[in-house]
Amino acid sequence: MNLKTVLVLLGLALATIFALVCVLLTRERTPRSCQHLPPEQEDIEDSQSLVFADLTAEEMSQVVRYLQGHLGVPLVDASRAKPSDNCIASVDLQVPAKAEVLRFLDGGGARPPREALAVLYFGKQPEPNISEYVVGPLPGPAYHRDVTVQKYGGKVPYHRRPTLAVEYKQIGGFLKSQVFPSAPAFMQQVMEYDGTNLAVVTAAPRGFQSGDRVTWFVLFQNVSGFFVHPVGLEVLVDHSSLDMSQWAVSRVFYNGQYYRDMVQLESAYVQGRISVEKVRKAPWDGDFSSMRPRAAAVAQFPVQFEPQGPRYSVRNNQVLFQGWSFAFGMSVSTGLRLFDIRHKGERVAYEIGVQEALSVYGSNCPGGMSTRYMDGSFGLGRYASPLVRGLDCPYLATYVDTHSLSDSLRPKKRKASLCIFEQNLGSPLRRHYSNLEALYYGGLVNSALVIRSIVTVGNYDYVWDFIFYQNGALEGKVQATGYPSSSFLHGDGLRYGNRLWEHTLGTIHTHFVNYKVDLDVGGRSGSSFNVCHCSDKPQSFEVGLLVHTAGKCFTSARDQRGRWWAVATSERAQRETQPQGSWLSPGLWKVTSELSWSSCSYPQSKNLVPACVLLQ
Repeated sequence: MNLKTVLVLLGLALATIFALVCVLLTRERTPRSCQHLPPEQEDIEDSQSLVFADLTAEEMSQVVRYLQGHLGVPLVDASRAKPSDNCIASVDLQVPAKAEVLRFLDGGGARPPREALAVLYFGKQPEPNISEYVVGPLPGPAYHRDVTVQKYGGKVPYHRRPTLAVEYKQIGGFLKSQVFPSAPAFMQQVMEYDGTNLAVVTAAPRGFQSGDRVTWFVLFQNVSGFFVHPVGLEVLVDHSSLDMSQWAVSRVFYNGQYYRDMVQLESAYVQGRISVEKVRKAPWDGDFSSMRPRAAAVAQFPVQFEPQGPRYSVRNNQVLFQGWSFAFGMSVSTGLRLFDIRHKGERVAYEIGVQEALSVYGSNCPGGMSTRYMDGSFGLGRYASPLVRGLDCPYLATYVDTHSLSDSLRPKKRKASLCIFEQNLGSPLRRHYSNLEALYYGGLVNSALVIRSIVTVGNYDYVWDFIFYQNGALEGKVQATGYPSSSFLHGDGLRYGNRLWEHTLGTIHTHFVNYKVDLDVGGRSGSSFNVCHCSDKPQSFEVGLLVHTAGKCFTSARDQRGRWWAVATSERAQRETQPQGSWLSPGLWKVTSELSWSSCSYPQSKNLVPACVLLQ
């Protein structure tokens, strides 16, 4: 190759790089809401989606000021509240009743009043309790009503309250100031405790019978990725009293042995009556638990770009993409949720959203063996994390800020906590290459729209996706990443998991994820449905997705091969499937409307497909 050819190729390469840089820079300045859309989408009233919009920071502050002035009791900032104080635990959108919303969306009715739902902890009362108030109308609240009895059938006892961030700090202070000093020799010589080098992780639930509020706290080396650096010490704290001076240690566990308290552990250590396992001190970056890359990248990762800008638009809380439209929001307790999901103008579902993420553990250590995390109690939306451009989501995705109010009197901005993007799926939606008779080729590019949030609850990072396909299918997907939960490896620990490091047991566990799916079939909400199953029977199950439609309840199940199955649990469905042996049998459920028919004279239907939450 001569020099002239090399120079020409080099010039072309530089020109290509310059063009791509210009596209990226111009793309960043292009408004997301000014894209050209198909006529049927342009006719949708943007303002209608605002009936589902999250509260603004100002609306949250207005609710706080209203409650402070109208409840007649002092409200302490939850970030510094004692258990014996009154405080606002959270403020979130009160989604209007479905019937009211449908009258507004479909029947030209009045817009439902905009309201907030406030959760309050009343610790400074003759009968401490948890109460929920609906406050409205926003933006200028003028009334509130207690909906606790209506929702829960009675008052909610105070011991059932989810733990505030400040209570964890108070328990940490209790351990540091009162518990650890009662075993000075053990803490200094075995734990090498200096006041900062131990991290504490909570187990849950907080007891095994109603009225309990006792929690196992597991100690780890306070390094990067401390979740996999247990030191063998676990402490059971009774923090049921509203008077923090009455908190006490109920049990202590170290290296396979239980002790009454730290004083007894100290005595046994000083007398040489315990088996000591000194854990090798980890460096500050955690060594094997470090998130640093293990090898330098040889080259930059590929980047997808949009030559003519995005083919979707985001207007307020509404997304329009090809034939799809939907509203989105972020609940402080359940996280990402979608409303009024339509395809080609027809409502597919009224609401789809995560309801709960549960993980159940096993171990031969008390913290691990007793843990049944219900992450909704911590707050799936509360812990939505900022998304890193180009890593958590594609570089050119649309990033959306959200706001929440929990554990504080002031709303918090969660920057870039949602992202929306279209991605090329890497294979054709359809194609055919004809080499018989006529010669031709035809095909369609396959892409999908994704809306994503990532929630970090303790050691886990949940990646929540809702994916909208061009063929009218909608998928709900979750991936779990982050760190595994671990116990101190001792005795027969390998019966309960796998060795991750010298003294680290990766504990056996399973995950259950529940979704709410409020389906519309044939555009009719609350009409009559038939159900039928279409598969052989799996062998064993884990319960997951819940779907309610026209009085029938569906649930999903996962078989021993990890596949998800949709299951009808109505009496009618059980009767219909009984001849097959078990109602826990389908791999596909078809939900069919008896009142709506297609242009080909078939009843309108939706399929719930195994392996994921996929609607067709």
